[in-house]
Amino acid sequence: MNYKNLSIFATVLAVTSVTCAMSAQVPANTPPAAQTSQTPTAAVPGTVQDNGKVVQTPPVEEKPDPLKRRLSDRQAVEQRKAVKAEMSKEYVKWLNEDVRWIITDEEVRAFKSLANDEERDAFIEEFWRRRNPNPDSRENEFKDEHYARIAYANEHFAAGKPGWMTDRGHIYIAFGKPDSIDSHPSGGNYERPMEEGGGSTSTFPFEIWHYRYLEGIGENIDIEFVDSCMCNDYHATIDRSEKDALKHTPGAGQSLFESTGQAKQSDRFQGGGLEQLPTGPMSSQNASKQFDRLDQFAKIMAPPPVKFADLDDFLNSTSTILKGPPLVFDVRTDYVKLTNSTVMVPVTLQIRNGDITYTTKDGDSIGTVNILGRVSNINHRIIMTFEDTVKVETPSDLLERTKNNMSVYWKALPLPPGRYKIEIALKDVNNPDHLGSWKRSVDVPKYDDDQLASSSLILADQMERVGTREVGTGNFVIGNTKIRPRVPATVSTPVTFHRGQNLNFWMQVYNLGIGVDTKKNDATIEYQILDLATNKQILDSSESASKLNPNADQLTLEKTMSLATLEPGRYEVTIKVNDANKQQKIAQTVPFTVIQ
Repeated sequence: MNYKNLSIFATVLAVTSVTCAMSAQVPANTPPAAQTSQTPTAAVPGTVQDNGKVVQTPPVEEKPDPLKRRLSDRQAVEQRKAVKAEMSKEYVKWLNEDVRWIITDEEVRAFKSLANDEERDAFIEEFWRRRNPNPDSRENEFKDEHYARIAYANEHFAAGKPGWMTDRGHIYIAFGKPDSIDSHPSGGNYERPMEEGGGSTSTFPFEIWHYRYLEGIGENIDIEFVDSCMCNDYHATIDRSEKDALKHTPGAGQSLFESTGQAKQSDRFQGGGLEQLPTGPMSSQNASKQFDRLDQFAKIMAPPPVKFADLDDFLNSTSTILKGPPLVFDVRTDYVKLTNSTVMVPVTLQIRNGDITYTTKDGDSIGTVNILGRVSNINHRIIMTFEDTVKVETPSDLLERTKNNMSVYWKALPLPPGRYKIEIALKDVNNPDHLGSWKRSVDVPKYDDDQLASSSLILADQMERVGTREVGTGNFVIGNTKIRPRVPATVSTPVTFHRGQNLNFWMQVYNLGIGVDTKKNDATIEYQILDLATNKQILDSSESASKLNPNADQLTLEKTMSLATLEPGRYEVTIKVNDANKQQKIAQTVPFTVIQ
């Protein structure tokens, strides 16, 4: 409500009441002049009293209500920060403890920018789904293994603090159990290998964890931990001399060269290198490898890298020259309301099977495509990344016949309303020079409670109910319906169906008005299909929202019709909603083409 107008209205009403009350005390036959002289003149807005004379003042300029003006992007961001709900202990623990060693910096910034618990829950769900080796399964092996590792670290690596906080706990949680461990829990006498200078010394307790392979880091990785405080708190180190308990004791623990007079113990502390190893036969090799060791250590201590780093570089580059033809694919985006502050943005990719390179083995042809996608906000900050590998398999003798078939990939992105940029890169794994990219800005709508609205109108070639255990999970699933959208070649190109297919269309309607007295909705829904060549209505039907669900303010509309009776040509489907309770109307129209 406009409180300024309410205040003015109340003032005028009060003045009118006073004037009427005083006028009632004057006899009806009193002349106007007498009435004027005997009745005090009431102050009226826009006038002032000046020695008994009424003087008109300039009108007060009405200013637009700032609450009704569209906010700028900066104001919207500031308003969002102002109403941002404080993060509860549950989410602080999840961020700072549960996923501390596996969450990327971009994900941390994105999570901290979320405004409420609904957005945080959606983020956490997507976080685990992204890492799930089998996204279609309700069970998440990665998540289960991750929490099992945390429990193991807390049980075996605690040292005056929880095990997950220690360096050994960090590495175990991030990379799992090492392939082998060289453990020296009591330290003691140690024969240095030649790459550490040779000779004999005494050490603090230490361990060397060996991994045969770590993805994104390399092969034969050794990570050294030293307990220099003798308190069971082993810390990871890049300096292999840290375990030497006699390093600062003159004349003790000498290396091979030091014991023969070819080097001095003080030489270890000269030069400012990464390690303070004794001078030895392999010192020059150690010096040449120190930057490699530093790079490796940085990768080990960092969150897991982006799986498809080459595609990440491809998206970041503005001047990449393709060595082969581009990998062509089509993309569509839709919008489905989840909550008042979160919208599901299904992104559907479509690739022609004939554009993929196949390898043949045992009578089967397999094509593999790596997919990397990322979402940036208006400040060009990456707030979400998704990665996946899609395999297309077909019997070798059918490969030629299926090359014009389409493979479809689907990813649901939970996003707050606003403007974003979505970038997607694809690589044909069997032909690494075969790359493709797609970039587009999207405006995620805001669904206001007082405004009749709808999701995208989706035309699909498949639509079916899913089982109770599959509701809301898996590819192409929205609620309790699996719906596979048709993808157009361009934004302005209609989707295409064959006459032998069914036309399925799906749409949700939000914020239907509920009658105060009836407690029911009162809306009419019309379905129309128009032949664009003849301008003739092929379908024109309607139904009442109250018959679908009389007490609901949200409805899901799902219809299927055979295209066998339609001639090849261009058509459009329209869904109109007329809400009698709110006196509001909406309509969605989508064109499509029917071919033989």
